[in-house]
Amino acid sequence: MNNPSTPNLVHITNQTTLLPAIQAWEIFLQDQDKSIYTVKAFISDLQLLTSFFAPDKSIGTISTNDINNFLKWLENGRGVPCSPKSLARRITSIKAFFRWLKQHGRLSIDPAEKVVQKSVISPLPEILNDDEIQKVLDAAQKYMVATKPDARPFTLLQLLLETGLKKGECLSLSLNHIDLESTTEPFIFVRYNNPNYRYKERKIPISAIWIESYRSYLDQYQPKDQVFPWSPRRLEYILEDIGKEAGLKKHLSFDMCRWTCALSDFKNSEDHDLIRQKLGISKIQWREIGAKLNRLSLQE
Repeated sequence: MNNPSTPNLVHITNQTTLLPAIQAWEIFLQDQDKSIYTVKAFISDLQLLTSFFAPDKSIGTISTNDINNFLKWLENGRGVPCSPKSLARRITSIKAFFRWLKQHGRLSIDPAEKVVQKSVISPLPEILNDDEIQKVLDAAQKYMVATKPDARPFTLLQLLLETGLKKGECLSLSLNHIDLESTTEPFIFVRYNNPNYRYKERKIPISAIWIESYRSYLDQYQPKDQVFPWSPRRLEYILEDIGKEAGLKKHLSFDMCRWTCALSDFKNSEDHDLIRQKLGISKIQWREIGAKLNRLSLQE
């Protein structure tokens, strides 16, 4: 029986070929307010599946053995390197796709259910040490006092290093999510449109240093709704430019700033659950992230 909340599934049956089924899944993921990066990764992985099977191969004729043969092809027969991490992610994508088809009654048997998930120990993330933090902040500060002052680089960088926001959260940040008049302390409110992600919503205190920069930024750019109304790539370029200005050999990125913030909090706070809440992650996710932070702190 079709779920009325998934109208894109109306014409999908076990006789449907892979491509239209994948397109329906893409629409479903978008309707679930998944990030554009998650959707893009999932669909890219599934498109590889269409290149392996015949164009007229229906979803109902795909077996567990077929999927395992596809995975072997990815590893050894495609002629393109497939890292353990990429393989593990592609298995996750395949499992999620066929589980969705089974849950919505389009398949009676999930052929990916018995496919073995590959576990990967991901490498430790790259972070900024204390000296590098000071260098990038100094470099960003130079833009503030340049002949043509620009508060945007410092405002962006300081926010990321203080709050540990993810790229998507930073891009979604609205002016009304920032409370500078709080009776306790100023904060930003990280919000999500999708109710499934309400557990990620949180309030994060912000410093007087950031507030001063933010006010200058507002005067210069006068954003109307989004705090940073630019494309993801434009903001990435700003961070890269700061890194180059600072003479940094590492690639300054959103992810690096997030991990640097998390590690700083980890070293300075005994309440790790508060760090978990600040990052907006679940207790299950914290197992891996907390272990990595512990390893990073021991390395320093």
